Amino acid sequence: QVQPVESGGGLVQAGASLRVSCTASTRTFSRYTLGWFRQAPGKEREFVAALSWITGNTDSADFAKGRFTISRDNARNTLYLQMNSLKPEDTAVYFCAVRTGGFLSQLEKDYEYWGQGTQVTVSS
Repeated sequence: QVQPVESGGGLVQAGASLRVSCTASTRTFSRYTLGWFRQAPGKEREFVAALSWITGNTDSADFAKGRFTISRDNARNTLYLQMNSLKPEDTAVYFCAVRTGGFLSQLEKDYEYWGQGTQVTVSS
């Protein structure tokens, strides 16, 4: 089993930047695909970005392109989501998810392990 743990959320003003992190409490992320999802109040959870730990290939939602960057630190076994030019509509709980098999995916159902989430709030 892999238990992802998120950190780094907080309250920021519109236009600011924030980086959230994800690490594993039980084992390394090697050979897995990792994803970031978010869920805003009253809305369904949606895909943000994904990264293949083996290849380094990434994928991101249209709203994230140009503002959000997913990356990894192999030595720290940590996944990051750098978020720039934040908007109030980016306010959500951000979840880290692990897919143990297969390629990059934007679908929640393809990810087996989920963290508890970290709250990101962007004030106007």
